[in-house]
Amino acid sequence: MMRLVTRVGSTVLLLVAALYHPGVAAAHGDMSGEDDPCLRRVGERVVHFSAYQPQYELKDQYCTDIPKEGDTFLVVDLVDPALRNEPVGMRVVKGNGSNEAEDQIVADLRPSTHPDGVLRGEVRLDEGLYTVTIAAEKQNLMRHPQYLLRVHMIDYQKLVRTVAVPLLGVLLLAWLIYKLVRSKWLRNWWAVRRTGN
Repeated sequence: MMRLVTRVGSTVLLLVAALYHPGVAAAHGDMSGEDDPCLRRVGERVVHFSAYQPQYELKDQYCTDIPKEGDTFLVVDLVDPALRNEPVGMRVVKGNGSNEAEDQIVADLRPSTHPDGVLRGEVRLDEGLYTVTIAAEKQNLMRHPQYLLRVHMIDYQKLVRTVAVPLLGVLLLAWLIYKLVRSKWLRNWWAVRRTGN
């Protein structure tokens, strides 16, 4: 009987911890290396993309979900030193890149060398989807590292994850409490306590 109580108690404790600290439960910390969604490869070389909107949040950086419309600074870190001597450019188009005929070019930074290792651009982004493509001059610009930006849009997939996981946790907790309340062990324990008084 004690094992059942210990098991139920530890499960409840884990659920409470998951509900109050979802970052720990999802194992989502600072991303680095291959796990970083902002890293892309240009052939064998690596680039890192960031977007900033200092008029709203001075230090916040974004990768694919940009919370507000407006002037946005796009920064590409050329992680691989070899890319710094090679002309690299960036193109931003409105749309998801699936229909090139309908996609509108918002910014086109022609390939040039970047000795400091940073490719910079500023663009005004309205609500919607944008595709950012980065490529070296020697490679086709439309076939290489792309970032799909969601500007001032609700990410329903992320919303479902943030709502569904806690909801499932609450439902599991309710089910465990129901099972505990309906268990013979608890009824026997309660009966012994009542007769003892």
